[in-house]
Amino acid sequence: MQSVLYSFLAGVATSLGVLVMFVFGRPGKKVLASLLGFAAGIMIAISLFELLPEAVEFGSMTAAVVGFILGVLMMLLLDNLIPHSHVSSPESLLVENEGRMEVLSPSANPILRTGYLVLFGIGLHNLPEGLAIGAGLESSPQLGLVIAIAIALHNIPEGLAMAGPLKAGGMKNLKIFLLTLAAGLMTPIGAIIGLAFFNISPVFIGASLAFAAGAMIYIVNDELVPAANKMHSHLANIGITAGIIIGLYVF
Repeated sequence: MQSVLYSFLAGVATSLGVLVMFVFGRPGKKVLASLLGFAAGIMIAISLFELLPEAVEFGSMTAAVVGFILGVLMMLLLDNLIPHSHVSSPESLLVENEGRMEVLSPSANPILRTGYLVLFGIGLHNLPEGLAIGAGLESSPQLGLVIAIAIALHNIPEGLAMAGPLKAGGMKNLKIFLLTLAAGLMTPIGAIIGLAFFNISPVFIGASLAFAAGAMIYIVNDELVPAANKMHSHLANIGITAGIIIGLYVF
């Protein structure tokens, strides 16, 4: 049940991002660029230095390659079937009115519907993250904890991405918090699904570790790095470098 606890805490980080917005407003681009870059670096280090080598050790090279490809394909399929907005694109919710930038009203555009779509999309994208935490714990408690921390860092900006359009659509803060919490709880659901299968065989565990690596590398390349570079490329690269170096020391 340790994987359920870790994945629960990582999922709840989504709502932490919402609370940050409620209390302090949206963080600056420099802060977000550093945070996203650091999360990307940690995920790269985990995937290349720990998950894939462990996948080969537990299973085989074939199982690792197949698992990695399936992880990438799963995220690609989710992105195509249920695309979701990224934290770097809140400007699409703004319009210029007499020289001032204002949030579009719910009556002027379907922002609230867009918010629900973002919520649903990110919720489903959280399922493989729970599987990644569970697969890491099958290898070692330390690896599972580090994966959970990296995913939590990634989920904080995703909470901001979900809360933005919902808030712009006129939804009350409490309801936004509860809905984003529900989306975050898809992460422990993914971990629970993984628990039902991890005991099948060592080969399956190896493939699952590689699957987690593929899913995380996809997230890094598709979401974290582009978003971080768009906000502040230099700080993004510093964050990525710091994440990889810390990953090297940890593993």
